Amino acid sequence: MINHNLKILGLIGARSGSRGVLDKNIKLLAGKPLMAWIISAAKKSKYLNRLIVSTDSEKYAEIVRAHGAEIPFLRPAEYASDQSTDYDFVRHAVDWLEKNEGYKPDIVVRLAATLPMQLPEDIDGCIGELLKHSEADTAISIAEARQHPAKALKLVDDGKGGKRLVTYITGSSRETGPSNRQGYEKAYVRAHVVACRMHVIKEFNSLAGDHVKYYIIPQERSFDIDSEHDFDVVESLIKRIRLS
Repeated sequence: MINHNLKILGLIGARSGSRGVLDKNIKLLAGKPLMAWIISAAKKSKYLNRLIVSTDSEKYAEIVRAHGAEIPFLRPAEYASDQSTDYDFVRHAVDWLEKNEGYKPDIVVRLAATLPMQLPEDIDGCIGELLKHSEADTAISIAEARQHPAKALKLVDDGKGGKRLVTYITGSSRETGPSNRQGYEKAYVRAHVVACRMHVIKEFNSLAGDHVKYYIIPQERSFDIDSEHDFDVVESLIKRIRLS
């Protein structure tokens, strides 16, 4: 049963700077600006009762408003650099809202502008896990890793002026050959929906507390766009889904 008395804030970060793809967050994907996809999914959430985008760009702000999310402020430059963390923009947002509006959400849900395949049920599933467990500080959406971390490799000094290949975890060259993934325990990656109680942000200076729950989503819905190639791949997936 949904508690309509809870203030549950959806917060999307969409800074204008991007090293890999110029203006990545507003680049068109299947006819819509990239960040419009997560805005659309968030607006259909059964739990979120406010949706804000934190951006440092008035150009971005106009696009956000056109797609139905709020822009009560522009993010200061010090929270919009390559070195800024997600926590930085979330903390700025909740502090600004408390100071300027007296608005204090019970739960803050950080969403990513670069995950266009996510569905409303992915967002709600994560929030639902937090609501089901009163002892939990945070819930995070996850997806099974495409490449198991035990297979990661790195280059190290070979002692002769060159490099040699070893496994990232054990540092062994003998284990760099092909291995049977069925022998590994499942590994997961963050799928970028993070729902946390307000006290976590204020007390832990983080989006994660000591007790973190999870919600598993399919790999394809966790696709995080970071390059021009990613745009091509996801656009093909969207077209395939529309034709199916």
